[in-house]
Amino acid sequence: MTTQEIIMLVAICLYMLFTLFIGIRSSKQNNNVDDFYLGGRRLGPIVTAMSAEASDMSGWLLMGLPGVAYLSGIADAGWTAIGLALGTYINWLLVAKRLRRYSAKCDAITVPDFFAARYRDRTNILVGVSAVIIVIFFIPYTASGFSACGKLFSSLFGLEYHVAMIISAVVIIGYTSLGGFLAASKTDLIQSIVMSLALVIVLSFGIYSAGGFSEVIDNAKSLPGYLGMNTTYDPASGTENSYSFLSICSTMAWGLGYFGMPHILLRFMAIEDSKKLKISRRIASVWVVISLAIGTFIGVIGLAMSKAGAIEQLEGSASETVIVKIAHALSKYNYIAAFVAGIILAGIFASTMSTADSQLLAASSSVSENILKRVFKVDLSEKAQMLTARVTLMVIAVIGIFLAWDPDSSVFKIVSFAWAGFGATFGPVMLLALFWKRSNKWGAMAGMVTGEAMVFIWKFVIAPMGGAWSIYELLPAFIAACVVNVIVSLVTHAPEQEIVDEFEEVRTMKD
Repeated sequence: MTTQEIIMLVAICLYMLFTLFIGIRSSKQNNNVDDFYLGGRRLGPIVTAMSAEASDMSGWLLMGLPGVAYLSGIADAGWTAIGLALGTYINWLLVAKRLRRYSAKCDAITVPDFFAARYRDRTNILVGVSAVIIVIFFIPYTASGFSACGKLFSSLFGLEYHVAMIISAVVIIGYTSLGGFLAASKTDLIQSIVMSLALVIVLSFGIYSAGGFSEVIDNAKSLPGYLGMNTTYDPASGTENSYSFLSICSTMAWGLGYFGMPHILLRFMAIEDSKKLKISRRIASVWVVISLAIGTFIGVIGLAMSKAGAIEQLEGSASETVIVKIAHALSKYNYIAAFVAGIILAGIFASTMSTADSQLLAASSSVSENILKRVFKVDLSEKAQMLTARVTLMVIAVIGIFLAWDPDSSVFKIVSFAWAGFGATFGPVMLLALFWKRSNKWGAMAGMVTGEAMVFIWKFVIAPMGGAWSIYELLPAFIAACVVNVIVSLVTHAPEQEIVDEFEEVRTMKD
């Protein structure tokens, strides 16, 4: 290991130790499970905004998005970014405030809790099904985060993959199990800052290494279809391909996923005052737009750097390591540059950790609060509930480690599928629960099951047929879930007057 690599490793280790310190400090503020899973509903607007977006973006922002732009141009990455930016803004605008008020009114601390309270589901069927779905999609989602960290450590410093993955998982488990939601949210704020620094440093150094902004643009212009929003560049043949309207709709459908992401919805439920959500919305929306734009442009810069000889030419999935290659190039200048490169790499770890911790908490709460306590009626003391919450979190994490054991597993395919699963399963139910008083528990249940089933059916049965059928499974599954939810709600009994009165009370609440 070279001196520069040791310096980069020191920077990353300092960052990880800092996150553990936050976990230890936050553990003193956890007096009950409400504190552990929802931070006692006392998050400030800045922490709410940045923790929500940091837990959302994951390693995809610093690896997946630049990698797509590097290979094929800005169309695919650009339309994805536009869909995500719109989804972020609309989610904050429509869902955040009403969910905060409704969940507080219902005294719900998890998403399944909210569904059960909203529809007065005393059978706990909604809670059980929701919790199982969360576990089904979140455990492999968490495993993908562990795997990403392991691959990064392994490729950067030559550590054996399994050792690197376990070390990363232990750090994430450590601060999350100690500090719970508060630790995850506070570290997510720090992680969003580190991610932002990484993006700005890579952007500046990349333009300099490529020979300047004009060289970056000239290189992109020389590639047919690379800069078009309705065309893509094929690196294998060096030709231009069309990017159809259907492809645009399919790509922008990523934005629909926000309405059903439990780890993002929990942030809405946890803010201390719904009046402060406007501040959070503005901060979150601005950060998302800027970070997505820079992430896309880094791919363009990376390709120009390859042409200039500053970094090697990347092909296929290796394009996702473009930021890692840029950080290595920076580390060669001097020891200070090596430490800065370590901050960039810490940003990549931060983006992955900020998602994994939130997923662990959401999956853990589903098991301990929803399945054990609500479905199986396990009566525990406050102290026992806290212990159960932490033990459940660690058990789920261990399962995630086993699922991530294969170093050849595809991180981003898992993320894409899980994103579709949550978006189609919970998104339509959440929107209709908040904005349509005629929806009932039967419609919610039918829509939830339809969304989950359609994601699997479209992904593994219909999409392989190719052509127009190969669109992202989230779009048809989301539509199907909405339609089924509405139809079933209309053909079954209307909600009880008590439910309608509560809906109207929440709807008419004023700031």
